[in-house]
Amino acid sequence: MNASILDFLKANGERLDAEIAAALQMSMTRVSHHVSQLSSAGEVICCKVTRYIDGKPIEGVSCRLSCHVPPPARGRKPGAKPHPAAAKKAG
Repeated sequence: MNASILDFLKANGERLDAEIAAALQMSMTRVSHHVSQLSSAGEVICCKVTRYIDGKPIEGVSCRLSCHVPPPARGRKPGAKPHPAAAKKAG
């Protein structure tokens, strides 16, 4: 079961425990048990979160892989300096 949770997080990124349980068709208690094992082994990072959906607070545990850093978004970043070659052409 731990491998299926890891595979799910690899494919979908950070998710709440309720989303993991629904996607893998597992009970919340089983997901909590497996996530705590993975967390103690250092394979996932978990934190308690409160999300507001349509003004209604949803409390849960957010889980993500411990070694996964999402790639930066494509395109220019705020405050990015132009490439030196582009600055010469403009000036």
